[in-house]
Amino acid sequence: MITTIAFVLIVLWLVGFIGFHILGSFIHILLVIAVIMFLVRIIQGKNPIQ
Repeated sequence: MITTIAFVLIVLWLVGFIGFHILGSFIHILLVIAVIMFLVRIIQGKNPIQ
């Protein structure tokens, strides 16, 4: 029973560890796109917060 719980926790830890790196990159890309879109709206003279 304890070995099963330990195995499940190790597998979940590995999935979280790998998923964190993939999602971290994805979130970083989304933030860069958002900043670029914000700057484009400012350059075009539109209200960026709308």
